[in-house]
Amino acid sequence: MAKIDTGTNDLLADLDEGVLTLTLNRPEARNAMSGEMNQALARSLASAELDPDVKCVVLTGAGNGFCAGGDVKGMNARNEGGGGAGIDAAIHSQRVNQRATAGKLFMMPKPTLAALPGAAAGAGLSLALACDLRIMARTAIMTTAFARVGFSGDYGGTYFLTQLVGSAKARELYFLSERVNAEEALRLGLTNWVCEAEALAARAQEIGRRLASGPTVAYRYMKENLNRAMAGEVDDCLDLEATHHVHCGQTADHKEAAKAFVEKREPVFQGR
Repeated sequence: MAKIDTGTNDLLADLDEGVLTLTLNRPEARNAMSGEMNQALARSLASAELDPDVKCVVLTGAGNGFCAGGDVKGMNARNEGGGGAGIDAAIHSQRVNQRATAGKLFMMPKPTLAALPGAAAGAGLSLALACDLRIMARTAIMTTAFARVGFSGDYGGTYFLTQLVGSAKARELYFLSERVNAEEALRLGLTNWVCEAEALAARAQEIGRRLASGPTVAYRYMKENLNRAMAGEVDDCLDLEATHHVHCGQTADHKEAAKAFVEKREPVFQGR
């Protein structure tokens, strides 16, 4: 396992067998976002997208929580202090950061997995929903939380939640800010797996390694197909699938998989 310097203790990173694990590390604040954490997360994801050694990204939280979202105490201090950037500059900064974090988790051509040891709230929930897959500890919960602090929501949560559970349920969860436990999250399709808290880290690494050893070229195009299918017209999806499917048929990974099938063994993918 190789430790990676993110430039701040608010975000930890290590790379092991192609799995980059990014750990939101402010357990004393339930891993609420800080400016340093957000900037480091953006830098780490941008690097991971282009790093051939990174095959899969796992996002998790230190201690007993995933991410409480924005730092409300910090917000209150800034509100009382006044000043700060003008509204136009603040909006632009927020847009850039959202695209570089939640947007990057969703769009980067590599599988992303959120592992939730505890609560994912507000923007923390948005980050979890931006990932391709999610695994929760049985004791973890999800909540939009925005209505409780007078916010409309950020980091793509309204988009991701609507795609996963439909508009009516998404509105309910945003308006009422109810807590969704792990079993309900599994029933709603908000998480893919639920496990005991003590097994979460090992199970997340197991899934991560399975993804990291898979056909990376096919995953790239598979993810693009799936993302575009969320909002695209059917003809566009059909055409894109055809292009990507034929392209993948020319890869070494496909040829190895076909050979392995005939030889009745597991394929060994090389990402080519």
